[in-house]
Amino acid sequence: MREDTHGVEVGVAPASTPWSIRLDDVSVTYPNGTRALKNVSAEIAAGEMVSIVGLSGSGKSTLIRTVNGLVEPSSGTVAVGSTTVTGLRGRRLRELRGHIGMIFQGFNLAERTSVYRNVLVGRFAHTPTYRTVLGVTSARDRDLALTALDSVGMLEKVWMRAGALSGGQKQRVAIARALTQEPAVMLADEPVASLDPPTAHAVMDDLRRINVDRGLTVLVNIHLMDLARQYTTRMIGLRDGELVYDGPAGEATDTDFEQIYGRPIQSRDRMEA
Repeated sequence: MREDTHGVEVGVAPASTPWSIRLDDVSVTYPNGTRALKNVSAEIAAGEMVSIVGLSGSGKSTLIRTVNGLVEPSSGTVAVGSTTVTGLRGRRLRELRGHIGMIFQGFNLAERTSVYRNVLVGRFAHTPTYRTVLGVTSARDRDLALTALDSVGMLEKVWMRAGALSGGQKQRVAIARALTQEPAVMLADEPVASLDPPTAHAVMDDLRRINVDRGLTVLVNIHLMDLARQYTTRMIGLRDGELVYDGPAGEATDTDFEQIYGRPIQSRDRMEA
């Protein structure tokens, strides 16, 4: 244990048991007729860090959102750990989502509220309703929030208003919020798309460290080849909703990326440190 800058003890959050992810012949067709995924099958082992790579419209976001039930497959099944996500509704779906951390490109923070209160949102799925309504925080929830902020280097900003933070700082707070859930799976939907190169590298390094230190299953959507190669161990490539690559990220060649992108590699496909 150690103390933060406000004299509050910060402990080490207990490790959650990571879950695997499995997609079996998953297709998604939206009401407007767009077929976002076409017969995609993949299995991600518990504790893996996997990137989903593809251009805008390739089906990346749709795939990642099938994992927590935000998108329902038109056919096929999705399972997380021992739970089949496909077909879950109501309370059972909310309970599952309580164990799946989600990080968005747009951060989704309450900007007029403190960093601390934003991070505590991650405990809502595990907190009795009366505590949430009354704003009563347990010592354990407080410890989890402070520990999560410390793990992404944001503890000193704990009482700052979220709207006053930079983009990279906001994304780190979003990661801390997801960690406060004690998730078994971490999903990140284009988490660095709006960030400058140094900040994007820093956020990806945070995700990789979380994967290594906690053994947490991490699935991240990304379109930049350099980040996929550098920070993830395995890469799934999507093109027009179809799986066109599944293998070690570090071994993916420029030719593999050209197959995923459906065109020659361009400067915007790369990000330098």
